[in-house]
Amino acid sequence: MKHSIFLAALCAVLAPCARAAEPIRVHPGNPHYLLWQGKPFLVVTSGEHYGAVLNGDFDWRRYLATLAREGMNYTRLFTGTYRETPGDFGIERNTLAPVRFIAPWPQRDGKFDLETWNPGYFERLKAFVAEAEKLGIAVEITLFCSTYGAKQWSVSPFNPSNNSNATEVKDWKFLHTLDNGKILPMQEKLVRKFVRELNSYSNVIFEIQNEPWADRTVTGEPVNPYAMGRWPNTADCADQASLRWQERVAEWIRSEESPLPKRHLIAWNACNFRAPLRSILKNADIVNFHYTYPEAVWWNYEWNLPISYDETGFLGARDESYRRQAWRFMLSGGGLFNHLDYSFSVGREDGTDSQAKSPGGGSPALRRQFRILREWLESLPLLSMKPARELVRHAPGAEAVALAKPGEAYAVYLTGEGGAHILLDVPPGAYRAQWIRPEDGAVLASETVEHAAGFLRLPTPAFRPDAALKLVRAR
Repeated sequence: MKHSIFLAALCAVLAPCARAAEPIRVHPGNPHYLLWQGKPFLVVTSGEHYGAVLNGDFDWRRYLATLAREGMNYTRLFTGTYRETPGDFGIERNTLAPVRFIAPWPQRDGKFDLETWNPGYFERLKAFVAEAEKLGIAVEITLFCSTYGAKQWSVSPFNPSNNSNATEVKDWKFLHTLDNGKILPMQEKLVRKFVRELNSYSNVIFEIQNEPWADRTVTGEPVNPYAMGRWPNTADCADQASLRWQERVAEWIRSEESPLPKRHLIAWNACNFRAPLRSILKNADIVNFHYTYPEAVWWNYEWNLPISYDETGFLGARDESYRRQAWRFMLSGGGLFNHLDYSFSVGREDGTDSQAKSPGGGSPALRRQFRILREWLESLPLLSMKPARELVRHAPGAEAVALAKPGEAYAVYLTGEGGAHILLDVPPGAYRAQWIRPEDGAVLASETVEHAAGFLRLPTPAFRPDAALKLVRAR
């Protein structure tokens, strides 16, 4: 009897640890969301510009402590296969443009040796991932990144002038294809190294390549057919040469993990803005879009896997712009939202850098707003809800996106100007309605209503620029 009691107590103590040891996975109850540590893992976050490990001057411990304190639960990490130089893309203090570059490979006489490893790099990487895991923060490991231009190629470790391995690539636009000279086996060796080194951690997601369409572009439909020019008006995706290489990388991950204890999710960065995908990359578990529109979720919802808004930016520094993006995307059915936050920099790892020169924004206030969104969503029966594009039949002066568990729970986000009414297509019943202001979570109005038939007409409180409604069945 005592033995049984002891075993039961021991299991109770060890069970949370056992759950935490399981890697993040697609939620079995709803494939549009993730599961981690035994519960739904809803990602709404705001993190630095991906250089926390490769930038030797960045205090990553202070950075992770800030994320945890402010309720952020995800960060994106570039591995060192790509870096930037100061001032690239108009960024004043860019964590991805290090003064002290820590690479996966050792450097001798100014040249990288791509056949050997830098132990100090992997020690720093694993310390970062371990601390993030302890704090409940997932880490997206972005293995590769497009080159973008000659300036970035000039500092690339794969550039023959920067390594001692006689790498041969006829053009940097072929770097991430199967036709990349001697580089392919080095890329494979690197991927397999990362998979082995990080296998024991539960908080890792592997992303194959950042923005593959930048170097291997298939130009899609214009977002606004009346606007001239390509960027930022076309939904670009990667070409077939890129896709074949990306599938090969995914195969390396899967084959290297096959004899190891853990299997981690693979994210595929498909397109920017939006696109109806004709197929999903083989072995991909998550689809990442950048600068994402709600249509990216709606048009691809029936692929039944999480859709991620993987990077924001290029809308200036105003918090409102990115708060609205987050609410619109998540209430369209998205599963992960990751804001590119320029308020994190060397010396300001607490996220208080108000950069005058950067293509995006970020601030402690914005991160508080993201936390409000995540906690508001977590108060809903989210796993039972789906995008509800026909729920809101009329909202004068406002645009709506919504989720619904028909007859039970509804979530609506409005942008524009309120003070009129909203018509909702819901079945008869008694409902509790609560309106909040997304900027600070303040309750704007609440009431219990009896709905007999037809469309439910609710008064909207005065608001500008946005408001959110939670409507749940009262009985």
